[in-house]
Amino acid sequence: MAALRILLAGKLARTPREPGAPRKPREGTKQEQVLAMLRRPEGATVAQIAEATGWAQHTVRGFFAGLKKKGHAVEVMERVRQVGPNKEGARGSFTIYRIVE
Repeated sequence: MAALRILLAGKLARTPREPGAPRKPREGTKQEQVLAMLRRPEGATVAQIAEATGWAQHTVRGFFAGLKKKGHAVEVMERVRQVGPNKEGARGSFTIYRIVE
């Protein structure tokens, strides 16, 4: 039992960070991948992020809400509406998002 506690204690040891300093996402995570896509100059659509991460589109939008709660400003760069004659309809419409730094 003591060996288990030592093992767990070693895993839980972390380097302390400044109080009030923002957390950094772990490297190689889907969250980091999404943040990188949103920081690109051209931004990203919900469909692009969902395809890259394997998330459902409602999960991507929920992640955006979480970013807002954490103080990141997600802005709408452009909305493309594909409604009308010779268009794909609502399914062809999309919005491009970006994080404001």
